Amino acid sequence: MAKYFECKIRYEKQITDPNDKDCGKLKKVNESYLVDALSYTEAEARIVKEVAQYIKGEYSITNIKQAKIAELIFKEEDLCEDWFTVKIKITVVDEERGIERLVPQTLLVRAESVEDALKRFKDAFKDTISDYVITSVSASPILEYFKYETKAVAEN
Repeated sequence: MAKYFECKIRYEKQITDPNDKDCGKLKKVNESYLVDALSYTEAEARIVKEVAQYIKGEYSITNIKQAKIAELIFKEEDLCEDWFTVKIKITVVDEERGIERLVPQTLLVRAESVEDALKRFKDAFKDTISDYVITSVSASPILEYFKYETKAVAEN
């Protein structure tokens, strides 16, 4: 089972929106990224390696925390850039006590809108045998997910 870490980066970004009155100026921004790693140390090393390709100048890692995400739903070839948080309560049977209980889970879905995220979630869970209730679907602050790749895959 993968461990996901949410990494927050703070840096100065040049505003490129021509409709913004501050276009061309530098603005301090905080951005969240997701990496899968085995430890905080590995998560920090991976996020430094990944953001160094995109961020010019100084930046700081302001926070790294283990994200409580049960599953990611996305396709590699997708052009969608936004991530959405889908919170569910899934029915689990406690065989020792012989009772059913609802266990909360959080999933991240890459989609174009809340409606699209809901559709993609339902497509991914259409064959599940457990009952579940969707409690919320909302936009996520995650900008990008950096998937772990083994060296053999990375070299090809």
